[in-house]
Amino acid sequence: MSEALPDYDGLFIAGRWQRPAGTGVIEVHSPASELPVGTVPDASPADVDAAVAAARTAFDTGPWPDLPPAERIEAVARLATSLRARSDELAATVSAEVGSPLRWARGAQVATALGVLRAYRSIGGDFPWEQTRTGLLGNEVRVRQVPVGVVAAVVPWNAPLFTAALKLAPALTAGCTVVLKPSPDAPLAVLAFAEAAVEAGLPPGVLNIVPAGAQASEHLVSHPGVDKVSFTGSTSVGRRIGEVCGRDVRRCTLELGGKAAALLLDDVVLDESLVRQLVDGAMAGTGQICMAQSRILVPRARYAEVVDALGAAAAGLRVGDPADEATDIGPLISAAARTGVEAAVEGALAGGARLVTGGRRPADQPSGWFLEPTVLADVAPDAPIAQQEVFGPVAVVLPYDSLDEGVAIANSTEYGLSGSVWTADPARGAAVAARFVAGSVAVNSAAPVDLLSPFGGMRRSGIGREGGPEGLAGFLEPQSVVLPAA
Repeated sequence: MSEALPDYDGLFIAGRWQRPAGTGVIEVHSPASELPVGTVPDASPADVDAAVAAARTAFDTGPWPDLPPAERIEAVARLATSLRARSDELAATVSAEVGSPLRWARGAQVATALGVLRAYRSIGGDFPWEQTRTGLLGNEVRVRQVPVGVVAAVVPWNAPLFTAALKLAPALTAGCTVVLKPSPDAPLAVLAFAEAAVEAGLPPGVLNIVPAGAQASEHLVSHPGVDKVSFTGSTSVGRRIGEVCGRDVRRCTLELGGKAAALLLDDVVLDESLVRQLVDGAMAGTGQICMAQSRILVPRARYAEVVDALGAAAAGLRVGDPADEATDIGPLISAAARTGVEAAVEGALAGGARLVTGGRRPADQPSGWFLEPTVLADVAPDAPIAQQEVFGPVAVVLPYDSLDEGVAIANSTEYGLSGSVWTADPARGAAVAARFVAGSVAVNSAAPVDLLSPFGGMRRSGIGREGGPEGLAGFLEPQSVVLPAA
């Protein structure tokens, strides 16, 4: 198992480590060993006040929001350079505190975070920061893009580096200042942004980092000094944040839950590569990602062969120590999380589902919150496990009789985050993908995300978009300067 990680005794506020106002401490435990791996201060509402004040001062007095965009873009690029030098350390930290298999942490956590930061060099460079238009009466109108202000960026435990980068890169490029709040379950890797911010030369107060629990988090998202909240997490918490922001007419972006479908068309070639991609799409990150394609929809004529292939592939995944390079599936984040996933599986079986593989705690893992990769068949489309986000290594395989029915099942949940279509004809796949009610749909891929394009949800999967120029626009306010006609 992973060794203990460094402890933090300060909060990063106004460009330096500061002693917290309170005495609370967050003890981070490894979900694989159940042992402590590090500690950070538990920020109090007073600490949140200090962080917001620092961000407010940095925004209101500058120079950050007044710099030319090109200078901010280069600062974000330096942030990426600093983090890249810590890549191995960051991957090990995420693996230890989240339980992500090291291979997955290195790629899906660290590499994607660096990719987002680098992407904003081209996105920001091509962005229309100011346009001149001809008004209705022939006068000149200058449309400027100005930063929204102080941003509260609240990130989850499951992909802390990637989600933090999705907020920091566009917010900083836009000229905003940020109070970044990592989850108390996984704050250690996110704190690496503090050292990187100093090395990148960000002015004091531009980035502040305050790990905190529920009380201080609510204080942050309702703080009168915050102009926008950018949140990634559960739909239930997102709904609460939306209510708070709506009350105060505060801008917000909410990237919430999902129940993605992988729709196989009747012409799909069921080879080993495709089966592995489907399993990875459902169970990568131990299934603890919002875009997990945990519903696999299959033409009824091919149902038996797909179920058998998926069951065999899932059973072959290696469950174990996330620090082991050979591990495919790590632990769930907590005992409560595992109990919840087990309850969902048991409920499905009681409702008539068939257990193809998995569903048990691995006998060779005496400690940690492990669960075998699980595949369920004969699940009704309206069953709770086919409708609700499980957040674990569980895939359900659903048959359909016509393409219209398959698309209807894909769209039958309250969510609309992502999905995929699998076919021998990509053009046909694109036409079917366009029928999904989802923010991002991939054709013949389990990764419906492109770092130069927007990502976000429809329905109860959220409001707004992250990534691409649309993500940058979310941290800007258009301002029209109307000049008199000559």
